[in-house]
Amino acid sequence: MKKTLISASVASVLTLASFGALAEGPSFYGRLDLSVTNSDTGATTQNGKEGTVLENNFSHLGVKGSESLTSNIDVIYQMEFQVENTTNSGETFKARNTFLGLKSQVGTVLVGRNDTVFKQSEGGVDVFGNTNADIDRLVGGQTRSGDGIWYYSPKIADLVTLNATYLMEDNYTNDANKTSYEDQYALSATIGDKKLKAQNYYVAGAYNTIGGIDAYRGVAQVKLGDFKVGGLYQNTESQTSDQEGNSYFVNVVYNLGGVNLKAEYGKDEAGFGKYFKNISGGYQDEMSDVNVQSITVGADYKVSKSTMVYGHYAMYEGDYKVAGAKIDLEDDNIFTVGVRYNF
Repeated sequence: MKKTLISASVASVLTLASFGALAEGPSFYGRLDLSVTNSDTGATTQNGKEGTVLENNFSHLGVKGSESLTSNIDVIYQMEFQVENTTNSGETFKARNTFLGLKSQVGTVLVGRNDTVFKQSEGGVDVFGNTNADIDRLVGGQTRSGDGIWYYSPKIADLVTLNATYLMEDNYTNDANKTSYEDQYALSATIGDKKLKAQNYYVAGAYNTIGGIDAYRGVAQVKLGDFKVGGLYQNTESQTSDQEGNSYFVNVVYNLGGVNLKAEYGKDEAGFGKYFKNISGGYQDEMSDVNVQSITVGADYKVSKSTMVYGHYAMYEGDYKVAGAKIDLEDDNIFTVGVRYNF
């Protein structure tokens, strides 16, 4: 009797193990990213506070997976939440990319919330991304939107990928005055590999009408031995005012024995970035001739596959005009040291 029970138990365990090996279950993942930052003004910090602060740099939890519906169609899904319980904000979770989709030979379609393809077109050129030196401190259009549909084509001629984001117009109706925001979409075309692995180059062009702005950008990055050199150009125009201008970044990353040494220069003449908005109090009709410059230098090093330490110094300065009179923006100097852990 005991032998029979033992044999049955072993058989059950082996059956479950075999089933688990064959099943495509969801995968759980996350990130903890905390840094200590000193800022003169707080105009670019995550919590908007000056002095020496602890920053939570978009720590998050998520679950994702896929399952075959037919031999040619897979259902894919992701639910991701920003975790804020290391801060004093009072909010535990915030919305991040969450969608349900289908993947086939003719491309991938997602429905839900996601980064727009305009934002995604940055590829890997945002070398200080997800910190207080992210490119959104100088440029607009870095949007994560809900109530949308995304399409990603397969590689055409093994070279070009075409992508689109469309936001459902009626979901964006303003209930106060019953008006809606029309033509909310973004388009992009990409060539190469944003991770610079399959190919040593990445090039993208993108257009955006989401978030109250019309914008187009070009992005390029190339890997040359131990160097990565990249750049971004963007023109941004308000849909409701005369605010308009160009922005651009150039940067270089050098891998020195596993330590990534990074330097970036940015210039903004549009005024849609977080630094200008926060330091000036927001763009007004009487403002003109925005001129913002930033310089960032830093380094990161992977202690292990899952853990990275990093640090950087960023400087922001600029000016603008009101009725022809020049107004100097308050300079911001930011020093940051942090740890990022992925699981």
